[in-house]
Amino acid sequence: MPHKITLTGSATGPLREYDRYVAFDMREKGSPSAPKGLKKSTFISYTVFVAKKAFNKTGLTKKSIMHEKILIQGEPTLDIPIDECPGEVGVICFQITVLPNKNDKEKTDSDAKKEPKQEASEPSEAREKTESTKQEEAQEPVSQPVAKEDKEEAKAVQLEAQQTAAEEKKAEPQSKTLPNQPKGTQDLVSFDDIIVPEEFLKTRPNPEKTQKVIDFVKRTGRLDEPVTIEKDSKILKDGYRRYIVAKTAKMETVPVVYQYSKKK
Repeated sequence: MPHKITLTGSATGPLREYDRYVAFDMREKGSPSAPKGLKKSTFISYTVFVAKKAFNKTGLTKKSIMHEKILIQGEPTLDIPIDECPGEVGVICFQITVLPNKNDKEKTDSDAKKEPKQEASEPSEAREKTESTKQEEAQEPVSQPVAKEDKEEAKAVQLEAQQTAAEEKKAEPQSKTLPNQPKGTQDLVSFDDIIVPEEFLKTRPNPEKTQKVIDFVKRTGRLDEPVTIEKDSKILKDGYRRYIVAKTAKMETVPVVYQYSKKK
């Protein structure tokens, strides 16, 4: 009898469309209660297969699926070809649900609590508004110079804040020191945060060159070169071979070089 499986999280790679179904990758942490002596898994990768009809009902798109938190219920399968199933475990999805955003829920609850108070205070607000208007009309000639001075002072403070932020941004790369890391490393990023594009997943790096990198990691405990990722999206741009080696070595963090997206 097939086993049931439940996954929660966001897609870690782009949505792939086929004739009657779609597929995408997800990750979950390994078991935290592994028996003593057994090496703990940092994460498990899954490839989820969903019927197009069920997927379209969720309202998800290629872009939103990587940002929305979803719930997957289904059963594992080993019958999918490796080209279509890059994850360690394939999952046939029976039900897919978009989970509510925590921030949106808190905002809705907060607005619901405020509504009765606002309704009760409407008459008093109207009186306060009338009194405030009378006071403004009486003080209008005196308040104009003060408002102008306040505006100029606020503008000066804003300009100073922008200059300070720019100086901190310039100084930031110089202040970081990353000992025992490959030359050129700008940062250390969690392996789970790196998103691999579909074009990389379709390739198979040269086994001999990959083995050389693995041997280097065994000798030194680190990669020989950093991988290149996009600064904001964490999408892998170069270094897929070293990404695979980091996965094989179960590295929790990976040395990276940032590539900034071009502004339109």
